[in-house]
Amino acid sequence: MNVEELLELMEETLEEGTAVPFASSKRVVDVDRMRDIIDEVRNNLPDELRDSKKIVADREQILRNAQTDADNLIKQAEERARGLVSDQEIVKRAQQRAVEILSAAQSQAKELNRSATAYCETILKNSEEVLARSIADIKNTRMNLRNVANRSMRGKK
Repeated sequence: MNVEELLELMEETLEEGTAVPFASSKRVVDVDRMRDIIDEVRNNLPDELRDSKKIVADREQILRNAQTDADNLIKQAEERARGLVSDQEIVKRAQQRAVEILSAAQSQAKELNRSATAYCETILKNSEEVLARSIADIKNTRMNLRNVANRSMRGKK
């Protein structure tokens, strides 16, 4: 069942409930049945909701990996620079190359960080939109449920 059908089932369960004497807006309903329906609603929530949690965790791992890669590149550059002969020209070239490698590693780390952030932002934005639509659907269903309950209460008076 989809979420809409489950909400209709909840509405039916409420309508089937026994009216409480002297409290026309209150009903006794089957709690176990309502809990089962609510569990089904949770199970049928959009995959984007579950995916967004995974994406946030993945983003952190991507950032850690990018930092590790940058650190490794920096270490390699430093080790390579130390390993070169101390002849002045070679040392100058090595130092220049080390700076280039370090700069490239830092640029790469920044780009990886930027890409990961942009990716996560896009996925979270999409998830937010799906959730906003779901919330709007739930609000509409609740309002319809109240309207139906109010109509049925007016009809019984």
